[in-house]
Amino acid sequence: MIRFLLNKREIVLQDFAADLTVLEYLRNQEGRCGTKEGCASGDCGACTVVVASPAEGGLSYKSVNSCITFLGALHGKQLITVEDLAVENELHPVQQAMIDHHGSQCGFCTPGFIMSMFALYKDMPSGADRDHRRRMTHEYLAGNLCRCTGYRPIVEAALASTEQPRSDQFSIDEKEVAIKLSEISDHDSLDKGIGVEAFLIPQSLSELASTCLENPSARLLGGGSDLALEVTQQLRSLDSIILLDQVKELRQVKRDGNRLEIGAAVSLFDCDKLLQTRYPQISELLQRFGSTQVRNQGTIGGNIANASPIGDLPPVLIALDARLKLQRGEQTRVVIAEEFFVDYRKTILQPGEFISAILLPLPFEGQMFRVYKVSKRLDDDISAVCMAINLGLDRDSQDEIRINSARIALGGMAAIPKRATKCEEILQSAELDASTIDQATQALDEDFSPISDARASAGYRIQVAQNLLRRFHFEVSDNSIETRVEHVA
Repeated sequence: MIRFLLNKREIVLQDFAADLTVLEYLRNQEGRCGTKEGCASGDCGACTVVVASPAEGGLSYKSVNSCITFLGALHGKQLITVEDLAVENELHPVQQAMIDHHGSQCGFCTPGFIMSMFALYKDMPSGADRDHRRRMTHEYLAGNLCRCTGYRPIVEAALASTEQPRSDQFSIDEKEVAIKLSEISDHDSLDKGIGVEAFLIPQSLSELASTCLENPSARLLGGGSDLALEVTQQLRSLDSIILLDQVKELRQVKRDGNRLEIGAAVSLFDCDKLLQTRYPQISELLQRFGSTQVRNQGTIGGNIANASPIGDLPPVLIALDARLKLQRGEQTRVVIAEEFFVDYRKTILQPGEFISAILLPLPFEGQMFRVYKVSKRLDDDISAVCMAINLGLDRDSQDEIRINSARIALGGMAAIPKRATKCEEILQSAELDASTIDQATQALDEDFSPISDARASAGYRIQVAQNLLRRFHFEVSDNSIETRVEHVA
């Protein structure tokens, strides 16, 4: 059984397919057809809705792609669709701004834009200046791809609606909704299974561990931005799903000495905020990971557990010598991140075992860390090559730079994310100069034998990887050389 609010109406569902998406539910069972299906993969944003969850001081409003969100994930949350924004004959400020600035389009994708703008409206800090509002506008609308009327009128509508955010009906009802959601969370009415179609919702780490042991073939659901594609793109059926986001322990972040312990269900959006000051390079990578909708749903654990050779975070974790905390029943073990991946889409996880946390070392003195992602477009695209470089550097009295430690990992170059061990050997204890870099780039040929596919040829991948290493040398040795493409607001 799941319970959630559709705007302010409580929904209680006992019998539903585990892999039923929010989009299908809205259109086929609720008759709410303002939410559209475009790509069915979380790329176009036509299906955007907003989900509100209890947060400190009220509610947190997040835009999500309803086409890749399973209905069971709404348990204990409020679902808001475009039909909920207007009150009687009065449009919501974001809707009115879209009309005033001539931003409305053919109509198919406009509701998704409106919902992304609504999430922006609710999330905009009070007193934000125009530059800050413009940056947030580009970030929040990056996942809505259609631009029938062009960029300018839509951006201007978003800027106008957030210039002086004022109370709306959701602000007025927020306390009442938060109380209702709290009552739902406290209500012990969760069914452990419905026939062969089970959506399981454990509430604690110990309950999750026992649920995984009892249902070893069930699929674990963090955000679903990857898992749901098996249903929408590959047309598979998922009979049993275990939801992770109700397990508070998986959403916690703790500091343990010189490392962070990040719960596996922490969203990529929250990881971005967490790492902005500690590892700005990772934060920049996460900004390119996908749209705001995807980052709101996707989790750090999910990006690791799916074992994709082009996952963006695994090379980062391997280069930083991160550890993964795994749990099976009451037994836990800690493994080195690079040992987690066995073969294409295969890991060391045993039946009933799951990732509970990521142990990420904090920056150290003399560390030089860089991450580079090369893809066909800047935003919301899959890597052709992703390289993470983690060096420990010393400067001697002649101001020469010597490398005292080297860890380099790449994605997109093999069946698994992999370290460049031959390259590391060249760099270890050497001076960081052009000669060393030349030798290290040639060593990449020994480390990798990439394949050619739709994204890039094998030769292109090797050349790009070598050039990224040269780029790193330029960046650390001559700050006057511009090597990065930045977002322009």
